[in-house]
Amino acid sequence: MRKYWLLLILPVALLVWWGLGRGGSAPTIHFTSARERTIESTVPTNGKVEPAEWAAARAEAAGVVQRIGVQRGQTVQAGQTLVWLDTLAAQSELAGALAQQQQAQAEDQDLAHGGKAAALASVENSIRSAQTALQVAERNYASMQRLAAQQAATKLQVQDARDAVDRARLQLAAFEDQRRTLVTASDRAVAEARLHNAQSSVSLAEHRLALDEVKAPLTGTVYQFDLKVGAYLQTGDLVALIGKLDQVKVVVYVDEPDLGRVGLGMPVSITWDARPGQVWWGHVDKLPTQVIALGSRTVGEVSTIVNNSGEGLLPGVTVNATIVSKVVRDTLSIPKAALRSMGGSAGVYKLDGHDLRWTAVKTGVSDINDVQILSGLTNGDKVADRVIQPSDAELHNGMRVRPAVDQ
Repeated sequence: MRKYWLLLILPVALLVWWGLGRGGSAPTIHFTSARERTIESTVPTNGKVEPAEWAAARAEAAGVVQRIGVQRGQTVQAGQTLVWLDTLAAQSELAGALAQQQQAQAEDQDLAHGGKAAALASVENSIRSAQTALQVAERNYASMQRLAAQQAATKLQVQDARDAVDRARLQLAAFEDQRRTLVTASDRAVAEARLHNAQSSVSLAEHRLALDEVKAPLTGTVYQFDLKVGAYLQTGDLVALIGKLDQVKVVVYVDEPDLGRVGLGMPVSITWDARPGQVWWGHVDKLPTQVIALGSRTVGEVSTIVNNSGEGLLPGVTVNATIVSKVVRDTLSIPKAALRSMGGSAGVYKLDGHDLRWTAVKTGVSDINDVQILSGLTNGDKVADRVIQPSDAELHNGMRVRPAVDQ
């Protein structure tokens, strides 16, 4: 009889021992709940700041910087003088043109009065004017030679100054020959044409003298300016960059796979490491027309317009950009860490009592932390988030687990 009871008790004891052992070996799993959240699908990247509207101030005449009237960061008005160039060459040119004009006027007056005495007086005036023009040309040539020795003038400019001296000498020689021959009969039309030409030369010289002031092309902030007094500028050299900085353009570099998520008008937030905690907002203004290589990345350049009231963002700086591509409010979602893949399909391990049940889900948009669940779960369902103990436990369907504190 005792053996009979032992045979009955032994299997029961084995079952109890197996159940206790199975429960004790169950891994501890942290679970989270599917719940409604607001998800912002974003495209994080970086970019560079540029003025939305800007213009370059350039030298319209060659010369040495004599005086500076602005500095970087200063607000200027359109037409305000930024720098003044040395006017020696322009003044010499104007002096020569005035001398020629005086000469042409004297000749025209002598011809109007007629007679040998008037012609002689005209020739004498011409000689004096030519001598003055020669002196001016020689001074200009000497100045160019000094600048060339300092590498502040080109060979072409020196040659032009030398040619001017030669022309002045030839002019003087011609007038001296004229005095020797003293031709009394002159063509009035030729004299009038010469006077008109001299007047045009004076106007041109006065215009070139005005070009020795480099002026601001628009009202804005000087955000690039590096000139020093004594610098030599060639015609067309950059003097300053001026822009309106209350609104800036940020060119952001979006990786090729993310370009399909970016559209016109999407909100953009900008942060700059140099000013932590400050955020600027704007919108996508222009989409890329091509992709380019940027280091190891293949990107499209997306243009955004950003409000920069206070002008905190500076042109040329590199900033962080986040494009908000889609916002879904009050949608069922779970943390990304809870989403798994089995056989190429997305799913989760849902808690069913004390066991795991593999459940396929359909996902939507996601942000940095959460993913939208379109089907497969209901609000409040608990899904496996991470394994707590042992850390190397592998989850599988039907596995008995010990839930940790739920979120």
